Amino acid sequence: MAVHRGTDDRMYIDGRWRPALGSGTIDVLNPADEQLIGRVPAGTAKDVDAAVGAARAAFPGWAATAPAERAARLTALRDELVARHEDIADTITAELGAPYTFARKVQAGAPIVVAGTYAELAADHPFEERIGTSTVLHEPVGVVAAITPWNYPLHQVVAKVAPALAAGCTVVLKPAEDTPLVAQLFADAVHAAGLPPGVFNLVTGAGPVAGQALAEHPEVDLVSFTGSTEVGRRIGAIAGGAVKRVALELGGKSASVILPGADLARAVTAGLANVLSNAGQTCSAWTRVLVDADRYEEAVKIAAEAAAGYVPGDPRDPGTRLGPLVSARQRDRVRGYIERGTAEGARIVTGGPEPVAGLSRGHYVSPTVFADVTPEMTIAQEEIFGPVVTFLPYTDEDDAVRIANGTIYGLGGAVWSADEATAVAFARRLRTGQVDINGGRFNPMAPFGGYKQSGVGRELGVHGLAEYLEMKSLQF
Repeated sequence: MAVHRGTDDRMYIDGRWRPALGSGTIDVLNPADEQLIGRVPAGTAKDVDAAVGAARAAFPGWAATAPAERAARLTALRDELVARHEDIADTITAELGAPYTFARKVQAGAPIVVAGTYAELAADHPFEERIGTSTVLHEPVGVVAAITPWNYPLHQVVAKVAPALAAGCTVVLKPAEDTPLVAQLFADAVHAAGLPPGVFNLVTGAGPVAGQALAEHPEVDLVSFTGSTEVGRRIGAIAGGAVKRVALELGGKSASVILPGADLARAVTAGLANVLSNAGQTCSAWTRVLVDADRYEEAVKIAAEAAAGYVPGDPRDPGTRLGPLVSARQRDRVRGYIERGTAEGARIVTGGPEPVAGLSRGHYVSPTVFADVTPEMTIAQEEIFGPVVTFLPYTDEDDAVRIANGTIYGLGGAVWSADEATAVAFARRLRTGQVDINGGRFNPMAPFGGYKQSGVGRELGVHGLAEYLEMKSLQF
């Protein structure tokens, strides 16, 4: 596989690759074999200041660019991502450990679709509307700081950068330290798409240094962050102190509720696939499965049998369905949660915290199914972010609603029923940003985001575009 390798001094600022202003670097390791695959600069506050300065200088011109031209640049960007599809998939497999088949279809494929939707929205969105005696203008908010996570390292970049560009904003991107190489590929694509200098800028670096400098910078008008709720709280506090706009997509502890009469085998196996497809490293994954007490043990048995089909292995092998976690730190965190689950009385049906047999290197965790889980247990309340699924019984629909809504999160979820109307009625009672009914398909135009401590604001589609727009009304 061809892997994009970072060099010691690549920062994309003001339309060109230039040396970083500091001397520090960040090593990028392959989580499957722990080998060095790249090195990127550890950006400093000076690098951030240079990038923000370039974005501020470019903002008036880009904001004044006709929407049709912005749409044309986004179309060109989408085409450049298509041309780099294989390299992107290879790189994400190498730096994240996502199985190649999944990396190619989802990790590299979804961003292409999302970029295309914003090319269309840039061309079609009514940036002016007449309301009574007023003309309402939808104007770009300004300079955007986009701080992205490692679990979907290109999708989350495009989900922020594309709507910001469509709106007429300029951007400084700070990708996650674990997966910065695909962000370099993205910067190459932006350059080839012909965006004016300064409209998009890339600064790699650590969150507490480069990320914090971006969030605090007085010339940044909006901070869009995806990551942990803990860090999101800090960024929200920083933004609030400066009275600047913020969009936060944070943690989740989503429930998959299987109602009486639903196709149990389909619901359980689809739910397991939802969690394990990215080794459990998905904020909206349905990590809590709620089953009526009468069918609970049957559901647990189905899950255990299905989990046997997810054998951890080399993500470069086309047959691998479960790759490693992104880092040793994340692997140890997940194992710690598994140990805590058993300490609190939950029963491991399959999997566990032990090292995976036959894999002496790499950050692997076996797919783990927990039964005898109660709602107050740590593993039923906190985001584990690994291949761990918990099964909880409920007595009736009211009990299921109480359990499903009984965490600090509200990001995703699923409802399964033999009757669609019953499922929809139940879904309306859930305090969560998205609910899939009977395996409903991903919709790139639907708003994505959370209730409660799962975040503030929405991504994707017209609602994602709105996050990057201010409104001005002219009365005449």
